[in-house]
Amino acid sequence: MIWQTTRFELDLARPHVMGIVNVTPDSFSDGGQHADVRAAIEHCERLVHEGADILDIGGESTRPGAGTPNAAEELARVLPVLRHAVTLGVPVSVDTSQPAVIRAALDIGVDIVNDVRALTRPGAMAEVAGHARAGACLMHLRGEPATMQEHAHYDDVVREVLGELAARVAQATAAGIAPARIAIDPGIGFAKKPEHNLELLARQPELLALGRPVLVGWSRKSTLGVVTGRAVGERLAASVAAAVLAVERGAHIVRVHDVAATVDGLKLWNAARPKIPPASEHTDPRRRDAP
Repeated sequence: MIWQTTRFELDLARPHVMGIVNVTPDSFSDGGQHADVRAAIEHCERLVHEGADILDIGGESTRPGAGTPNAAEELARVLPVLRHAVTLGVPVSVDTSQPAVIRAALDIGVDIVNDVRALTRPGAMAEVAGHARAGACLMHLRGEPATMQEHAHYDDVVREVLGELAARVAQATAAGIAPARIAIDPGIGFAKKPEHNLELLARQPELLALGRPVLVGWSRKSTLGVVTGRAVGERLAASVAAAVLAVERGAHIVRVHDVAATVDGLKLWNAARPKIPPASEHTDPRRRDAP
């Protein structure tokens, strides 16, 4: 599985860790910690040092009930950080839905547009389609982040999420975005109740039917709090466990706050998983080839 992005063709034969950099005053678990440009830049450097394969930089909180910044506010938050991040030697993703932010980010060499609204805002799809190589991650969401939990009603959450993502992928390819540039995200916590999120994890391999890389974000989510009884700042163990389970069930990219701990967890997963022997070792010793 290859994911084409602006500067990199990502070989997803091994799982990739996407480190979160929220340049916001009000994100659900780290709002305000990296709102200052210098603090956000230092955080980018720290995450790369800890082993992040991708940096994901966003200037809008999408927690339930959060306000939506205008394009000028979002640009002021993220552009200085993005300019530095693209010098760090790893792919850089901009977490945005604003066409003006998408355009400005791609103009400075950003590799991926990670959009919780799956490029549904007027002009967003065209901005990505007009770029020759930029990657796009299309996330499943119903409604808007401020009101999304009103839309958390499903008969079969996995089937419905898969169908709605398939429709977004089809629209993106029809707009001129090559399939190799597209990844999908089931949107854990976005218009989903805890039982929906857990069902998506239990049946996550079904998402592979679309044939596109699967990006999953479980880090510090409220469902982990429901399961463990832990507050948002105490969900490290559950977040790492969820990331490892997601990878075990086919996720290609995990989006996380705690990069170092997740990298360690995936190292153990990789060391302990069954290894597939070379094809020659599968030969049936009882078989006799014709002379």
